[in-house]
Amino acid sequence: MTATTAATTRHPQQPKHAKLGDREKQDKHRGGQRSPEERARTRRAPEQGKRSEAEWTGARTDEAAGAITASRARIDALDAHIIGLVQERMAVSAVIQEQRISSGGRRVSLAREMEILGQYRDALGKPGTTLAMTLLELCRGRV
Repeated sequence: MTATTAATTRHPQQPKHAKLGDREKQDKHRGGQRSPEERARTRRAPEQGKRSEAEWTGARTDEAAGAITASRARIDALDAHIIGLVQERMAVSAVIQEQRISSGGRRVSLAREMEILGQYRDALGKPGTTLAMTLLELCRGRV
């Protein structure tokens, strides 16, 4: 099987749309080097068939559907940016952990984690604490 065939071959049980598109082929060729923001910006809506944009978004009017579609694109871009920031946070946290460990300290500073939990709780309420705990879990013990 050639490299070209391997890139376009799909499992028989996968739906037809699971085949790599031109954008995905370019990503694969470039080693997946597109930023999360670029991926969100160029993401296409799922195949809508004969459904109107209003039906696809659940809106009652075309005007509302346009606003929903634009807002969803903005949310996708924000999510991509947030993911990038979380990945950056994980990298910075790894540096901190390496420095702590190499200097004879502990990997985790519980006092610092409590401070972070408090910041998120103060800013976002109880769900903020849950979010902070998830972030801390993602960043903990990667060294």
